[in-house]
Amino acid sequence: MTQNLKKISITTGDIDGIGLEVAIKSLLQLGPQANYCFFLHRSQSAKARELKKLDSKFQRIVVSDIYDGLDFLSQGKNFSSKTLIDISSIESPPFWVEDSAKLCHKRILNGIVTGPMSKTLIRDCGLKDMGHTDILARVSSSKSVRMGFVGDKFNVVLATGHLPLKKASSALTFKVLKDSILQAHSLAAHLKNFRPLGLVGLNPHAGESGLIGQEEKVLFTKVLKWARHAGIPVDGPLVPDAAFLQTNWKKYSCYVAAYHDQGLIPFKMIHGQDSGCHLSLGLPFIRTSVDHGTAKDIFGQNKANPVSMTSALEFCMKLIK
Repeated sequence: MTQNLKKISITTGDIDGIGLEVAIKSLLQLGPQANYCFFLHRSQSAKARELKKLDSKFQRIVVSDIYDGLDFLSQGKNFSSKTLIDISSIESPPFWVEDSAKLCHKRILNGIVTGPMSKTLIRDCGLKDMGHTDILARVSSSKSVRMGFVGDKFNVVLATGHLPLKKASSALTFKVLKDSILQAHSLAAHLKNFRPLGLVGLNPHAGESGLIGQEEKVLFTKVLKWARHAGIPVDGPLVPDAAFLQTNWKKYSCYVAAYHDQGLIPFKMIHGQDSGCHLSLGLPFIRTSVDHGTAKDIFGQNKANPVSMTSALEFCMKLIK
């Protein structure tokens, strides 16, 4: 019965954040899924009354780590379509992500869905990675991983990720932009959206013909010429302060933003927690995520909106199929 089972690891991020809350709400909303088994990572300190909510729809099997959960599945005993592996862990949340990535890379798991996790938590547990993306790239030895965001209104791929702003320009090479365009083109194909990509300029006014920076005039011109020869329709460089106006949303299958906040400020302002999810592009396995942070200010108050987590779970299953 478990031979063709698809296995998805759900990591819930910071213990004092909203990750577990939105995961529980999303799982209750979705309910058991045919031919899928969810592995829910959470702390031993999680409140029993919150976890028991899952028992209304799932057969919850409590284990100490993901390897014990896999052993349970391999035995096939007491397994049903409602089985949910509840991992009561003593490990720090970044290691949940690391273990899940290793198992996905070995094709033992089929996908990872991650809750919000702070960069400080990763460093505090001894890892040098700057976020989920770096953990996943390190484990899989992937050299060209991009952060992608899928929303109801528009989609975004970030050419550069978690870098200080002063380093974004020097990090924006021809190869980085080329790889970002290829990743965005692939994402658009998965979404069956065949409109042109929108390449957003780095500088104010997209450089104003070289008056405000040379990147658009030199680097962007070169990469746009490459895209034309490669048969990938790309418009740009778009003026950053006008690129994300509502009148432009339907023009582009996906925006390629030059740096983190250029793409994420408009994406999060428009989508908030009401829609949208994050995915890693360029990995040899599937990883989706919420598009919001830990929201520690509302931890334990039952106020968190689970829509982004639900979208991430649904999109992970869609990509697996």
